[in-house]
Amino acid sequence: MKVNKLRKYAVVDLEATGTAIDSSIIQVGIVIIENGQITETFETDVNPHQPLDEHIISLTGITDEQLSVAPEFSQVASRIYELIKDAIFVAHNVKFDANLLTEQLFWEGYELRQPRVDTVELSQVFFPTLEKYSLAQLASALEVRLNQAHTAIADAQATAEIFLMLQEKIRQLPQQTLQVLKTFSHHLLYESHLIIDEILEEKMREDDLDQYELVEHLMLKKSLPLAKEKELARNFTDNLKTLGLDVRPKQEAFAQLIEQGLALPEPSLIQAPTGIGKSLGYLLPLLSQGFKEQLVVAVPTKTLQDQLYYQEAAWLRNCFNLSSQSIKAARNYIKLEYFQKSLETPESNRLLNRYKMRVLVWLAETQTGDLDEIRQQQGMESFFEALRHDGRLDVYSPFYEMDFWRRAQEKAKTSRLLITNHAYLLEESKERQNFITNKVLVIDEAQAMLATLEAQTHQRLNLTQLLSQIKLLLDEITNHLQQRLLESLQFELEQVVNGNESYCQEQLELRLPKLRQDLSELDLVALQPLAKALSEDFPLVWLEKDELNEPDQIILHSSQKELVRLTELIKPKKLYLISSSLQISQEVNLADLLQLESYHFERLPSERTTTQHIYLPRDLPDIRSLSQEQYALFLAEKLVQLVQLDYPILALFTSKKMMLKVSDLLDEVEVNHLCQYKNGQPFGLKKRFDREKNGLLLGTGTFWEGVDFKEQDRLLTIITQLPFENPKDCFSQKIYRELEQKGQNPFMSYTLPMMLLRLIQAFGRSQRRPEQKSAILILDQRLLSRSYSSTILDYLEDNFQLEQGNFIKILPVIAEFLI
Repeated sequence: MKVNKLRKYAVVDLEATGTAIDSSIIQVGIVIIENGQITETFETDVNPHQPLDEHIISLTGITDEQLSVAPEFSQVASRIYELIKDAIFVAHNVKFDANLLTEQLFWEGYELRQPRVDTVELSQVFFPTLEKYSLAQLASALEVRLNQAHTAIADAQATAEIFLMLQEKIRQLPQQTLQVLKTFSHHLLYESHLIIDEILEEKMREDDLDQYELVEHLMLKKSLPLAKEKELARNFTDNLKTLGLDVRPKQEAFAQLIEQGLALPEPSLIQAPTGIGKSLGYLLPLLSQGFKEQLVVAVPTKTLQDQLYYQEAAWLRNCFNLSSQSIKAARNYIKLEYFQKSLETPESNRLLNRYKMRVLVWLAETQTGDLDEIRQQQGMESFFEALRHDGRLDVYSPFYEMDFWRRAQEKAKTSRLLITNHAYLLEESKERQNFITNKVLVIDEAQAMLATLEAQTHQRLNLTQLLSQIKLLLDEITNHLQQRLLESLQFELEQVVNGNESYCQEQLELRLPKLRQDLSELDLVALQPLAKALSEDFPLVWLEKDELNEPDQIILHSSQKELVRLTELIKPKKLYLISSSLQISQEVNLADLLQLESYHFERLPSERTTTQHIYLPRDLPDIRSLSQEQYALFLAEKLVQLVQLDYPILALFTSKKMMLKVSDLLDEVEVNHLCQYKNGQPFGLKKRFDREKNGLLLGTGTFWEGVDFKEQDRLLTIITQLPFENPKDCFSQKIYRELEQKGQNPFMSYTLPMMLLRLIQAFGRSQRRPEQKSAILILDQRLLSRSYSSTILDYLEDNFQLEQGNFIKILPVIAEFLI
């Protein structure tokens, strides 16, 4: 049978009494596609002559009464066979449907032998930027109607529409890309490769090189030039209306403060509450004033950076043709040479080869080359790590002109709006002193800049891994002197890492002079990170045990003694520091900690919210009285009870280790949830959570202040523990010394206010739209039992509706509020 004759497809979906091969079919849906058109549909219930279990009834809506009057499979088998016998069998997760139908038809005397095509794996290859590939989530992402999911004909019709969209997507790809895909298509399961073969045979035209650039064997999307920029109105309200957005009084007041700040030479600090639309509140005024300088915006995380670039900046690109660029560190981008090499390296791993196909498709679409655009990298981290850009550019490389990292840097020089993250801002400013010179700089979520500044003075190194590297080096080195020095270094480090934490720290301090001496005589690239971490530039040195890996890892930290002055690293023409939390306490604000010599401070007053309530259970155990296992069990039990409320839940943890312990316990009792690190990275998890009507998401780190939840109309946020800093942390110690020298109490002036600010930042993640309702449940007994409790409670009562009571009695109160 020739490939170009296979024009008929039977898209099949079955509902059955279970998922095993001996299950009975209870419903059949078939959609026939010929020459790109749906020509026929067929549906029937099937009487299985056995009662359905409650799960199947709940999932499908099919009842025993409905099936009792349906035909038996033997009565419809002939019709089904005649309909699909000469067609390619297509299904979403084809293994189940094809195997079950083939088995049932066989017992009726019919034999199915036609090829099989799976829309799951085709979607994974040809829609590489989607988060998940279940039928419901694909239908949602591709805007395919699926009104009655888990009924056979509705699922078959949705699958057929997705299949047609897949064909069209493949048809739109360049012929050269399809040729390369064809060489890998035998790694697809079943006969899904037939779709590529068929379309490649019908594709006669040459590739459109106005849209693509052919480099080696890769077809790369050319940059799309923007039309001439439309001038923004000088009036903030007019620009909002052009974007089709409503004016909000607080946002307008904030925009006025931004505009007034342009006339001030010193940095402008503006404190404004969350949820007022700060991003457009500073973007529109600063871009509409006609100044020639580039506007640079820095946010704390890459997740927020992506949100800003693909949302607010996209509105400006689409509406005003305003040029904008997002710029990250080199390793976020693909290095085309590395990918080309991977294509030329034969691999037997089917999954790895399918990921190569995904990247090929993505390269024909992406304008950025940012690897974060490709979703579902779990399990293939090492493959993607090998593709990351190293920041080195070879002008003689055939990929030089199309190198995504180079192109991003070039666009960054000329774009009116440049979006980056705090870490890249500081690192690039350190490398290039003119990076920010004569530019307008907005540091959004400015309170997070403190930790990023500290990272500039901080070195981190895994000593356990380094010792493994040293063992390999000893096998390779032939120089006798270097061998002896390396053996000495190995011995010293082994003494440091073997033992309990306090012993390790003692050994480190004892052996530090000898370690430095050995390193000074060893000129090996692999040891440069250790030499830097133990150099005199980083005199504070300490160890930490990472218990999340097996076996435990010993981490070396080193740091400078003093806080870094922000203006030593960045010198823009105009600086804005924007946050909802700039005033840390009556004695301390962010400008003091950033050591700004002069600044102008403005504050928009916050109002007591009626759409966000805080709940404080009184019957919680003292955390100090519980072991780690007992505390994890306590939190898991509470989350199991809270899931019964049937609302989206965001559970925030201060400890990665505790979060993973709780996640494992939830797995044991089969509570469906998403967990950071286990199920993906923040941006991807957020998108998956947004699609769930009543999901549970466990997060830490970025989720406290770097991810906004705008999609949920109702959200329950669980604060598992008050977000105090570790007082033994080196950065905290620096702050304490600074404040003590000024005669201030570090805990009351800094630690407590900073904890409260982090808490308020977390509250703001779920208060992004006026119509949102958000409940906050705090599961930390310290909020009611410590000497400082009244300080926190007074603030919360002034700004929120606060309710206390026993945990079990609070649950219905939360449910009633969220209705």
